[in-house]
Amino acid sequence: MKILLRALTLVLSFSFVGAAYCNGAATDGLVVAPDHLENGAPFLITVALKDEAVEVSGSWMGKKVAFFSGRGGRRWYALAGVDVEVAPGRYPLDVEADLKDGSQQRLHRDLAVEVAPYAEVTLQVPDRFIKPDPKALREIAADKIVKDKAFAKTAPRPEWTGEFVPPLPLAPRSDSFGTRRVFNGTLASVHRGLDYRAKNGTPVAAVNAGQVVLAQPLYFEGGCVVIDHGLGLMTVYMHLSKIQVAVGDGVSGGQRIALSGGTGRATGPHLHLGVRWQGSYLDPVKLFQLALPSTR
Repeated sequence: MKILLRALTLVLSFSFVGAAYCNGAATDGLVVAPDHLENGAPFLITVALKDEAVEVSGSWMGKKVAFFSGRGGRRWYALAGVDVEVAPGRYPLDVEADLKDGSQQRLHRDLAVEVAPYAEVTLQVPDRFIKPDPKALREIAADKIVKDKAFAKTAPRPEWTGEFVPPLPLAPRSDSFGTRRVFNGTLASVHRGLDYRAKNGTPVAAVNAGQVVLAQPLYFEGGCVVIDHGLGLMTVYMHLSKIQVAVGDGVSGGQRIALSGGTGRATGPHLHLGVRWQGSYLDPVKLFQLALPSTR
């Protein structure tokens, strides 16, 4: 009987602490979800504070992490990620909160990153994509300037709202994120996106709300659209046959932005979706699996 009463007391105690933590009333906390990280994984950081903060910022793998606040200024959120080519190990996550009373508070966690089991595939593409001629090299160099400009700025607050959803909900996935790809037996690269099987002309939707920062044909990417979702998070849509948005357009989640195709360095008609966070490429599937707070 005593054992049963003790167990019940512990359960109630943990329940109370958990409820208080969720309401931001218990000890300050730093929570990462998912708690199991692999290279290529995006993750949500939640900071719960006893006192109100006016700003929260962080540092992860040499990158600044920007937070946005929930209700009351005691709960703050940020999206971050582990680049696909990051080596396994333990990496520090540091967070600093500027409190309303003028004081500062620091939180720290060492996060373990494990190796994701990525495969290798062999593909055949036209030789011009393996050994570009001088004209193509000039085009590639011009494309880099365009992309660098598009990636250089991001909205200071989240443009996205709610969870991210696939751009082609009914289309099967083909080549997976992180796969090592060997083109024509000579060129090896890591696949930094997710491919969907899609016939030429299939409507492509934005995975969440944001602003279009690039919308034009590029040498390798073919028809390409980049959407900024704020706080360094962007999505990239490639090999499009027709682009139906322009730079500066605001889009909502699920809105049609283009038609799929096989333009650029592609083995056939399909959609390539990339997820980019501050220059790091992340697994789109893992982004779709994250339970995210509302930003509105």
